[in-house]
Amino acid sequence: MELCRLLEFNEKGDDRGKLVIVEGKKDVPFEIKRLFYIYGSDSDVVRGKHANRDSEFVLINVSGTSKVMVTDGNEKQIVELTKPRQGVYLPKMVWKEMYDFSPDSVLLVLASTHYDCGEYIRDYDEYLKLK
Repeated sequence: MELCRLLEFNEKGDDRGKLVIVEGKKDVPFEIKRLFYIYGSDSDVVRGKHANRDSEFVLINVSGTSKVMVTDGNEKQIVELTKPRQGVYLPKMVWKEMYDFSPDSVLLVLASTHYDCGEYIRDYDEYLKLK
């Protein structure tokens, strides 16, 4: 099973600065239906702590750094997001936790679905039973 996949986005730039382009169904493997971002989290805060039945995600630290732990209950991967042109793709039904946020971290999340609280699995034991 693919727990997650690191993505490198195209970066353009000149003496005016850098530009990173991310397009749905081209740079990410789904149509982007929602985006949100997380900022102001301390380094000891753990975000996420859930799985999604229907949503796929791409997480991009557009500023600062953070770590993402992904597991299916058997395998576990940890990805460090350290560059704004780098993202991690998370398929459906993986448990995710984001943590170790730098003080300037802004974690942008692209989602394949609109928000639906019913598709979130927030209890790890329940998640393991469903897997």
